[in-house]
Amino acid sequence: MDASKTKRVLPNHSTSFYIYPMSNLESILIKHQHTFSTVVPFHASADKLLLMDFTKNNTSLSEDILKDTEKFCTYISNLLGNDYAYGIGGYNEHRTIYARSHHFDSSEEPRRLHLGIDIWGKVGTPVFAPLGGTIHSFAFNNNYGDYGATIILQHQLDTVSFHTLYGHLSQRDIGGMRVGQYISRGEAFAHFGPPKENGNWPPHLHFQIVEDMHEHIGDYHGVCKFSEREKWLANCPNPDSILRMMQYAV
Repeated sequence: MDASKTKRVLPNHSTSFYIYPMSNLESILIKHQHTFSTVVPFHASADKLLLMDFTKNNTSLSEDILKDTEKFCTYISNLLGNDYAYGIGGYNEHRTIYARSHHFDSSEEPRRLHLGIDIWGKVGTPVFAPLGGTIHSFAFNNNYGDYGATIILQHQLDTVSFHTLYGHLSQRDIGGMRVGQYISRGEAFAHFGPPKENGNWPPHLHFQIVEDMHEHIGDYHGVCKFSEREKWLANCPNPDSILRMMQYAV
């Protein structure tokens, strides 16, 4: 398959469709999909997933809710209720929710385009490594609206090196961690953190694939400027090529 000629059509709440060339890394991930472990406890035959929308089209998410973390947590919890195991979505989504934090502001253009997939659930939900890898780096990015506790793993498939980023974790997960430590496929190495440890967000996992870290340590943009999305999406392919969960979201 000539990856440079293959097109991926990606639904997007705010822009209808974005057509982009499939990278070599994404084609490799799709080839190996059947070998990956689940990243969170999920059984397609039993668990329901709610497709979340955090664009301007979601008029139920008011400024009052966004500015109050407790109200935002209640909003997410009420949406999921007892029916949905998780809320999910967000890749290539042009979001309004980042207006709640100056962390994403810029004098030229604010960062609003999401580069990962968010999985919204309960505090303490375990996070598993989808494939074996080593700890590239970790950090406690403790800005309001930031990742909070963050872990980045480094992997290799078919001689191609890449990374998976896990944001909004529990602070205790990075306590005894060391760079270079090996994490096995299916190993529970992290958990969804509470707001005070996850950047002041409702509990969730930000999962992102990053091909080239560009010397970043313990952090990498999970949100980019809309005008630069082609560059950032090329380096951060669709996380569902590993997760394989979006097809179940309703």
